[in-house]
Amino acid sequence: MSDLIYEVKDKIATITLNRPDKLNAFTGPMLDAWVKSLEEAQADPSVNVVVVTGSGRAFCSGGDVGRMGDAAPSALDHKNSLWQGVHRVPRQLEAMDKPVIAMVNGLAVGAGMGMCLICDVRIASSEARFSTGYVRVGLVPGDGDTFFLPRLVGPAKALELLWTADFIEAPQALQLGIVNRVVPPGELPEATYAFACQVADNAGSTKCVQINGAGKGEGQSCQFANECADGMMCIGATNDFRCRL
Repeated sequence: MSDLIYEVKDKIATITLNRPDKLNAFTGPMLDAWVKSLEEAQADPSVNVVVVTGSGRAFCSGGDVGRMGDAAPSALDHKNSLWQGVHRVPRQLEAMDKPVIAMVNGLAVGAGMGMCLICDVRIASSEARFSTGYVRVGLVPGDGDTFFLPRLVGPAKALELLWTADFIEAPQALQLGIVNRVVPPGELPEATYAFACQVADNAGSTKCVQINGAGKGEGQSCQFANECADGMMCIGATNDFRCRL
C-alpha cells in the first residue's frame, strides 16, 4: 500500500497521508509524492478543491525524526534538507490557487501542524490534538508555523505555543481560531466533503482571486485591498460570472 494516496472524485482531489503505524510521519518519498499530487491537482482542470487528511488516528506527526537521527547530517545538510525537501510542500501549498482544506482527523504535531496552518480552511475532529512540538525534539519550526500561527492566534499566544509545545485540544483550537470547525469524529468526512462540494460547485475563477486577495491583504491597508479588488474585476469577463447572471 502506498504511503500517500491521491484520488479525484466530483471535482475534489483528496490527498491521504497513509503511514498510520507511524502516525503519518512523512519520509522523503512521501514528500515527493505529496508535491507531485499537489502539482497534479493544480494542473487538473477537473479539480476545484483539494482535501488533505491522514489515515488512522493521526493527521500528521511531522517528519520521521527517527530517520533524521540515523542520518546525522551536518548543519548545512539540515538547512538544505528543509529547503530542498520538506519546504517543497509548504511552497506548493502556498502557491495553490485552488482551495485546500485540511480534514484533521487526529494528531497534528510539528510539521504536521504546520501543514495544517498553511491550508486555507481546517475542519477538525473533536478528538484532534495540535502541538508545535519542535522544542520537544530540539528543533526549530520550519514549516510555516512562525508565519501562519501568529496570524491566527496573535504573536504573544503563538510564542507561548511555540515555546511550550503544549497540546491544544480541538475545542481550544476552535476558540483560538486555529481551526474553522470542530465536528464529532464520525461526522468529519461528511462535514468536510459537504463543505468541499459547496466550494467546488461555486465559481472557480472567483475562488482563485479571493484566495490571492485575502492572502495579499493580510497586514495591508483597506486601500491596498480595494486596489487588489479593482485589479481582479476582470473576473466579470469570464464564463464563471456570465453563467450566474
